[in-house]
Amino acid sequence: MSPLDKQPPSHRAAMREAAGLKERWVQSPPVLKGQDGEGSVQVHQDDSMKIEGAKVFSVYGKGGIGKSTTSSNLSAAFSKLGKRVLQIGCDPKHDSTFTLTGQLQPTVIDILKEVDFHAEELRPEDFVTEGFNGVKCVEAGGPPAGTGCGGYVVGQTVKLLKQHHMLDDTDVVIFDVLGDVVCGGFAAPLQHADRAVIVTANDFDSIYAMNRIIAAVQAKSKNYKVRLAGCIANRSKDTDEVDRYCDVVGFNRIAHMPDIDAIRRSRLKKKTLFDMPDEEDIVMARKEYIRLAEALFNGTEALAPAPLPDRDIFELLGFD
Repeated sequence: MSPLDKQPPSHRAAMREAAGLKERWVQSPPVLKGQDGEGSVQVHQDDSMKIEGAKVFSVYGKGGIGKSTTSSNLSAAFSKLGKRVLQIGCDPKHDSTFTLTGQLQPTVIDILKEVDFHAEELRPEDFVTEGFNGVKCVEAGGPPAGTGCGGYVVGQTVKLLKQHHMLDDTDVVIFDVLGDVVCGGFAAPLQHADRAVIVTANDFDSIYAMNRIIAAVQAKSKNYKVRLAGCIANRSKDTDEVDRYCDVVGFNRIAHMPDIDAIRRSRLKKKTLFDMPDEEDIVMARKEYIRLAEALFNGTEALAPAPLPDRDIFELLGFD
């Protein structure tokens, strides 16, 4: 008798379902070994999956730094400029777009599971939701815990969007990516992006994470078109530490979002800043997002900073 047969019927069914899901997830695209940096093992982007005709931005930064708030307000700002915007959340928490739509959206992976991964049964409205001012919202989600690869999730989401021609009439695509870049899977949006934007705060941990992200983007830029646009100082009264780091490595701070309560309140109300009452702080923050959206759409300098070794960044920003 196998270990599976010894389990109660309900457990056996659950284990078989998990095994089936895992089997689907391990059927990943071909892998590039070493070409994206020393020691890397990367999921390779199929040429047919290239996003064409839209300007594509990937937003990265330390976990909890405000990437989703930044991404959603940036999407809203692009829409206010008359651009057709698509935001793709790349996090199992699937909370990237809830300020644009007013609620958590189901993930592409959840929806695919409902149709037993028969993507041909899906319609665009099954996985794309229209949010604030016409922004199209997609939550890619993530693989079942302990199985699969986040890069495969991103690839399947883009594949679905292309199959349904959802990228044909889009001017701007924003990938909102979870946490620090620690695996090739969640660096996958960089294969699609024109520019990578890093959200940071004026503190050591955030800048340390930014240094790692810069290294990841530089590795990707050897084989893909992605380049660094700059960083956004978020939730910070001052920017002196961010600016000092940028001066040393050759990077640019392209925006500053102060730590104002209006931004926190907007998220609690499940709204972007552009859907909030006209308070002084809110109007100021909106103007900064509009300015940033204009700068990004018009084209930023392709930056090539030199990330610091760990010891050097500790000496630059660490304690005496």
